[in-house]
Amino acid sequence: MKVKKESSVAADSVKEQQKQEKQQPEEVDSGSVYDSGVEDERSLSNHEDMSGGEGSDLEDYPSIRDTDSEDEESGSSENEGELNTSRNDGLAIDHGNEEESDSSGLHEAVEESDSSEDEVAPRNTIGAVPLEWYRDEKHIGYDLTGKKIKKKEREDKLQSFLASADDSKNWRKFLDEYNDEEVEVTKEDMKTINRLLEGKAPHGDFDPYAPYVDWFKWDDSKHPLSNAPEPKRRFIPSKSESKLVKRLVLAIRKGLIKPTKDEEEEEESVYPLWGDDSNSTEKDGSHLSYIPAPKPKLPGYEESFNPPPEFIPTQEEIDAYQLMYEEDRPKFIPKRFTSMRSIPAYENAIKECFERCLDLYLCPRVRKKRINIDPESLKPKLPSRKDLKPYPVKCYLEYRGHKDTVTSVSTEASGQWIASGSSDGTVRIWEVETGRCLKLWEIGEAVTYVAWNPNPEYSVLAVSVGQDVLILNTGFGNEEVQKKTKELLSAERPTTPDDTATFVSWIQDETHEGTRLRHFKTVSSVEWHRRGDYFSTVVPADILFTLRQSKSIFMHRLSQKSTQTFSIKLGGLAVTSVFHPVRSHIFISTKKTIRQYDLVKGKQIRKLDTGLKEISSIAVHPSGDHVIVGSREGKFCWFDMDLSTKKPYLIRQWHKKDINNVSIHRLYPLFATCSDDCTVQVSHGMVYSDLNQNPLIVPLEILRGHASSDGRGVMDCKFHPRQPWLFTAGADSVIRLYCD
Repeated sequence: MKVKKESSVAADSVKEQQKQEKQQPEEVDSGSVYDSGVEDERSLSNHEDMSGGEGSDLEDYPSIRDTDSEDEESGSSENEGELNTSRNDGLAIDHGNEEESDSSGLHEAVEESDSSEDEVAPRNTIGAVPLEWYRDEKHIGYDLTGKKIKKKEREDKLQSFLASADDSKNWRKFLDEYNDEEVEVTKEDMKTINRLLEGKAPHGDFDPYAPYVDWFKWDDSKHPLSNAPEPKRRFIPSKSESKLVKRLVLAIRKGLIKPTKDEEEEEESVYPLWGDDSNSTEKDGSHLSYIPAPKPKLPGYEESFNPPPEFIPTQEEIDAYQLMYEEDRPKFIPKRFTSMRSIPAYENAIKECFERCLDLYLCPRVRKKRINIDPESLKPKLPSRKDLKPYPVKCYLEYRGHKDTVTSVSTEASGQWIASGSSDGTVRIWEVETGRCLKLWEIGEAVTYVAWNPNPEYSVLAVSVGQDVLILNTGFGNEEVQKKTKELLSAERPTTPDDTATFVSWIQDETHEGTRLRHFKTVSSVEWHRRGDYFSTVVPADILFTLRQSKSIFMHRLSQKSTQTFSIKLGGLAVTSVFHPVRSHIFISTKKTIRQYDLVKGKQIRKLDTGLKEISSIAVHPSGDHVIVGSREGKFCWFDMDLSTKKPYLIRQWHKKDINNVSIHRLYPLFATCSDDCTVQVSHGMVYSDLNQNPLIVPLEILRGHASSDGRGVMDCKFHPRQPWLFTAGADSVIRLYCD
């Protein structure tokens, strides 16, 4: 550090002497020039921003305009001369420094710089100022004397292109924006760049494999280096390893880990080749119970080439062998040969060897415990049919009067009357006990569905006819019932506009003295709520219309003549809908799934996957926890929703053709399915309050009696609300009552 300071002091003294000789009045500092130039430039920019017009700054500040023009003129003429003089001064200072260093000898320990920037002094001395500040100026900076360094004029692009095409060294030239100079890369620089790209040292004289110089002095060393291993006193034991060792020792003491013993070489044991291996101690590790392979019988006197005469059969015995069955015939007949050379080859040698190999390969020599179980004991224990009575067994009464297929039947809440609809366009009301037709309505179109109001306070019947649903007053009941019924049907519709007016319209029907609901498509089914004021209609519209607008299920309120739709996406055509018997829920079925919705919250609660091709009808148990499903393929499904599963608890195929309807009795544990095969299957379905016990489903009786018409059989079936009776409607235009 002292040497560097002395050298710098000597250089300063030399500079002062040269300046005194040249009699310069004052020394130019590059830093002050830089500061003054930047300040002048910033002050100009500030005045330009504060001025209102383009030429206002020149008018308001003429002195600045004159000084700038004078600087530019003088700078253009004196720029080159000043640069040359500054460079000559620098060279003179350098020669003076060299002479002073040679004379004084103070620069012997000064290190030379390897930086390429020190070889050529930069023209521009603006420091670390970004060149973007001078983008719109005519100069790029200032030299050592504080004069502006003007930018060189740019050549035309066409001229520069032609010049580059003629110049073979153009690819090695680039523009130095800092000094505004064109720099050419020399061959030595290209070699250095290539060496760097190849991952080598930049200098060519660098030897990466120079001989190793041992920096340690081994001679007369007090503490020489040693290759001896570390002593044990420097070892610090690991706490985790000591804990692991303790655990292993404890496990060995308890017998959890048994040390492996060295395997001793066992001597080859001698065993009888033809001995019996049934009591052998050797066992196969692949099986729990080992059975040795059976060995063939050892040859006796019969297999000898010269057996005793008593073992040789006579010709009569040989002829008798030919008359025996092949399985009873002896496999080997002994013969006598005089010598070993006269013994022929055994005919069945290869065959018996092959069969022996098959026996050893294919025979599973494993003991299997066989359980002797009576197949009858595996059958479920079903109760006797006598214990499951009462249930409908035989036809008690027939209701005749319709001229075409009876499509639907419905029972009144008290069980005194039933209503029926037919394809002949009529609706009839029958007395149950006598079979008389008490009332008849001529609708004029085929009736698809009839549903009696379940509330005994109203005597109302809903009839589905094409796109319309008729709400009729049956006229039965006492004066109080008739009064409430007329008030219910005569209620006026509110005048407020309804969004469902385009889909459903309420019309007063004067012909049948009732109310008509006209839908935009054909109505397939009508279902009443248990309170009797609400009812739902199903309109199985086109699948694209259903997916786009979800207008296939409608909820109607009779007392207010209002209609409400479900803003849900069913994912298919709606088939039917049933209200929950206890809660404010509704079950809506498509062709393959059943969805349960909460009417209060308006959200889906459960989705049931039936696994059937097409659902035809559904029925809900009075408890509300079980659902029965009938399909077009003749299969019947039972869903137990207490099991919290989406799949059915039971699937049975009791019919050969389509199941048209399923029905559940309200009081008795009975349910029935009717099909196009002209049969009705009556079954016992007991549901227990104990959740651990599965429901008991027992088929009881197959009811026959209806005749087939146009491939259709029993169209509908309904239970009596109080008795174990069943009403069936057939395609033969007959309604039958089955009793116990």
